[in-house]
Amino acid sequence: MDTPTKNHIGRKISRIRELRDMKQEALAAALGISQQAVSNIENSETIEEEKLHEIAKALGVTSNAIKNFSEESVINYFNNFYDNSSSQGNSFNQGMFATFNPLDKVIELFEENKKLYERLLQAEKDKVAYLERLVGNK
Repeated sequence: MDTPTKNHIGRKISRIRELRDMKQEALAAALGISQQAVSNIENSETIEEEKLHEIAKALGVTSNAIKNFSEESVINYFNNFYDNSSSQGNSFNQGMFATFNPLDKVIELFEENKKLYERLLQAEKDKVAYLERLVGNK
């Protein structure tokens, strides 16, 4: 499949972004640029190596993954993944389990938010006490 889009880096970035379920706005925020700038990048056939590295980092892939990206390889990867998967595991998916309990992460975030809320509440109580002292002195 020798098409003009084969080496179009911008289109590869766009497709990887879409596969990662990321909007242009999210990529723009990660890069510290505007959504329009991301659109311009995705319409560019070539990109500077340093910028490509930043984009790759924001997308969670390597620069080489972007350069070598092709729809065919994605399709082959997913076909092989599902064809070789089993509930008991095999040489392909063995040991690919989460290293943390998602519920633990939720509880951890809840605890962090609770501490933040308590600090904010204490700050407001301190303000009220200060204002009451000021009003009481007059």
